[in-house]
Parts: sequence; structure tokens; C-alpha cells
Amino acid sequence: MTDDMTDDVLRYTAFATHPAGGNPAGIVLDASALGDGEMLKIAADLGYSESAFVTPGPAGSGERAYTVRYFSPKAEVPFCGHATVATAVALAERHGTGDYLFHTPAGEVPVSVEGAGDVLRATLTSVAPHLTDVTGDDLAEALAALDWPAADLDPALPPRIAYAGARHLVLAAATRQRLADLAYDFDRLAALMHRLDLTTVQLVWRESDFTFHVRDPFPVGGVVEDAATGAAAAAFGAYLRELDLVPRTSELTLYQGADMGRPGELTVTLREGDPRVRVSGTAVPIP
Repeated sequence: MTDDMTDDVLRYTAFATHPAGGNPAGIVLDASALGDGEMLKIAADLGYSESAFVTPGPAGSGERAYTVRYFSPKAEVPFCGHATVATAVALAERHGTGDYLFHTPAGEVPVSVEGAGDVLRATLTSVAPHLTDVTGDDLAEALAALDWPAADLDPALPPRIAYAGARHLVLAAATRQRLADLAYDFDRLAALMHRLDLTTVQLVWRESDFTFHVRDPFPVGGVVEDAATGAAAAAFGAYLRELDLVPRTSELTLYQGADMGRPGELTVTLREGDPRVRVSGTAVPIP
């Protein structure tokens, strides 16, 4: 690394086909010489919601296996979907499309990359997901921090904490207007999220049976909002399936980032008989 370590960081945006959309991520394709403090400093200097740091996979795991760690500007996170998609595309641009295996703090995450030309598309397969209930007191505190009246929630999509590599509190707005109006108490929500070990709060509005608009406050990472959140998308897919809100084999479209001026699109695929969730999207370099 150079004296200015960020000079050696790749910059990609995921879940978009244009650098002005989607969610930016920093990528270091050879982080072997970096310690934890240096990785955190790079992530903080970049200021993106997450950056990915890549080293060779465990011995015997194959030439397309890598160990990947993820850092927000404030802390390491166990898994990040948009940085996974961005890293897979960056690797595929250098080593070819096909299948890769990422060893992450959350577990093994297979990723496949397909496409040709300027735009490649990556599909990650999550670790096994699960849901947990949220207490009434914790829900009330979350709503107070968001300044959302309980009456503004959609009763058809009940609050839950969903996990597919990281924990996310799922809250559903009854209207698109409610979702669009996001001005929350940063420190108050961060305190609750630290206590509940949440990575983001997944705010959603259901447009139709298989189409959702989502937003993800991310104060624990040091940013107000994540622009496109693959880990939360995977957790949300598991949430919908476990609560029988969609068929067990489904393809869902999630729109995120438009309210921030960085529109992105995430595809979530559920398969009967496989508890894991697949999240797909494009990624392109940021010049």
C-alpha cells in the first residue's frame, strides 16, 4: 500500500449499471499486508458504507476461493451484500466469469458471475437465514427513533428481526409517502441497534406481490443510509418466505436508493427446498 492507502483501493458501485446509481464499495483485492486497523482506516477514509478486503481462501479451498472481510467507516461487519457483488464483478473482470467462493465472517458465500461486455451480473447465495421476534418495547423504541407512528406500519408485514449473514430489523410502511419521509434520530437509533446487534433497519413498502421499495438506515456503520443493501435483501427474502407472504419459489424485485438520488435494483430469488436466499445485481467501476 502507498502512503495514501486509498490510492490502491478499487471503487465499484453495486446494483446499478451506471456509476451514479447503486451503492458504492471500496475493494482491496490483495489485503494480505493489512492489519485490522489499516482496513478500518481505509474504510473510514473512503466513507462508503462498506469496503471489502480480499485475501486468498483457506488452504485447499481452490483457486477461485477467497477470504473476504467487510468494514464500514466505524467497524467490521460480518457480511455485506453490495460489497460482495462488487468484489465478485471486480474479480470476474480480471479472472473470468463463473463461480467463486467467498469465506466471510458469517460463513461460506458462493457467488456466480455472468454477462459480457461492460456490465457483469453477480448472484450471491446467503448463509442459512432465520427470523426472531422483536419485543414490544424494542419496537416502540425503534419507531420513536424513526419518528414513525405505529399507525403508519403495514399490518400485513409484521415487524421481525431477520438474519441471512447479518441482523436487520424489518419494518413495513403502509404507504410510499411514509417510506420517503425519513428523518430519524441518528444517535437514538444507533444505540438501539447496538443493543440488538443490528446491522441495518430494513424499511420496506410493498408496491405489488413481488415488488418492494426499501431503505436502510445504517447509523452503526457511521452513515445515515445505505443506498442498496444486499445483506438486508437476503434477510428480507427469508422473512417473506418464512411468514408465507410470498410463494416458496419466488423472484422479487427490490428498488432502493431512489430517495437518495442513487437508484438501484436488487433481485431476490427463493427456491423451494433450499433455505438459502439468492441476491443478484450488476456492478460497475466508479471512474
